[in-house]
Amino acid sequence: MAISISTPTAYFSCFNSSNQSSLPSLPFKPLKFPPFWPWQKVKMGPLTVSPMGFGTWAWGNQLLWGYQESMDTDLQQTFNLAVENGINLFDTADSYGTGRLNGQSEKLLGKFIQEFPGQQMRNDIVIATKFAAYPWRLTPGLFVKACKASLERLQVEQIGIGQLHWSTANYAPPQELALWDGLVAMYEQGLVRAVGVSNYGPKQLIKIHDYLKARGVPLCSAQVQFSLLSMGEDQMEIKKVCDSLGIRLIAYSPLGLGMLTGKYTSSRLPLGPRAFLFRQILPGLEPLLNSLGEIAQRRGKTLSQVAINWCICKGAIPIPGIKTVKQAEENLGALGWRLSSDELLQLEYAASESPQKMIQNIFQTSCLGIKDLGYARASNLNRQVYEIQLQYKCTSRGQIGLTESPSTSSTHMLRIRETEAETFNAYATEK
Repeated sequence: MAISISTPTAYFSCFNSSNQSSLPSLPFKPLKFPPFWPWQKVKMGPLTVSPMGFGTWAWGNQLLWGYQESMDTDLQQTFNLAVENGINLFDTADSYGTGRLNGQSEKLLGKFIQEFPGQQMRNDIVIATKFAAYPWRLTPGLFVKACKASLERLQVEQIGIGQLHWSTANYAPPQELALWDGLVAMYEQGLVRAVGVSNYGPKQLIKIHDYLKARGVPLCSAQVQFSLLSMGEDQMEIKKVCDSLGIRLIAYSPLGLGMLTGKYTSSRLPLGPRAFLFRQILPGLEPLLNSLGEIAQRRGKTLSQVAINWCICKGAIPIPGIKTVKQAEENLGALGWRLSSDELLQLEYAASESPQKMIQNIFQTSCLGIKDLGYARASNLNRQVYEIQLQYKCTSRGQIGLTESPSTSSTHMLRIRETEAETFNAYATEK
């Protein structure tokens, strides 16, 4: 199934050269865009960040993303456009780039920051890098050494968020405590402003939060695979833990490695290893892609913008990857608006109908051992809520439209909340 929706230009119309005369003068040159945006930044621990960041996994990754050093000029232009439009959160890792390109993502990000022409915006950039739990990093000192190496590649004196890239609880439990102590040491030495984790399941997330808290170190963020293709029980329980403990959820792969963009079909696959995964999952995504397409067309948005906005509406900070100016421009269109509760339900129901989901990162710890965090499996919940709501809606050519007055609809929603109790209240109506 091929879906083609052009990238809307209305969002960027205020930046056209014809409008420049009416814009306020800029405090520095050569920025192309005015320093204001139709959205608010959000708090993440001691930091203030844009409601969406950008990921740099592709910067240096040849195998999966086809990186070549000839792309660096385009990458820098893409970075500049993102910063000029208010994005100040950039995620990277010391493992992004291997062999001759070891640490390439961090090196490029550091270079681009140093060469960015506006000091005010440059100083506002928050770097979130991840330190790999390599088997030879067996002591806190070795983990701190890894942090100092990242500081050199990034050309900064302090990192915004230092994150443990994955837990070793699944295969090397004794190493875990040393890595946690390494995060504490980084924080105490002022090498990082805040600490976070990545690929932690709810059980381990609670453990490390409590451990760090006892050492006087707040856990700022938890980064996991989170999207309409990755919203199963584990992911929703992680979200529940984050909400209860005041941890910011960062959503990586919010576009399902590209499957939610509408660019690919079973007969038009990406190059490289992604093709195998796409071949397995794409055939079952027709209901979800149709729903994304319907909402996108109605909103004047693209599938990517709708999928990213879903993450924002669920309270996560998505970090889609960017390689080109076109990708950055399109992703920026996910900001400044919100999906309605009906649209969220439509998307989540369609996602629950997909026979195959994204493969969970093998390093993410499981929710096994968590008895009950207050709600049922997402797929079952979406089915129950959606089927009840269908009593008060009509379907026409696949689009959903309200047939009840707002007051009547609110009454029925209250009845759903009463029957589903905290299950529906915590998940389906989350703002």
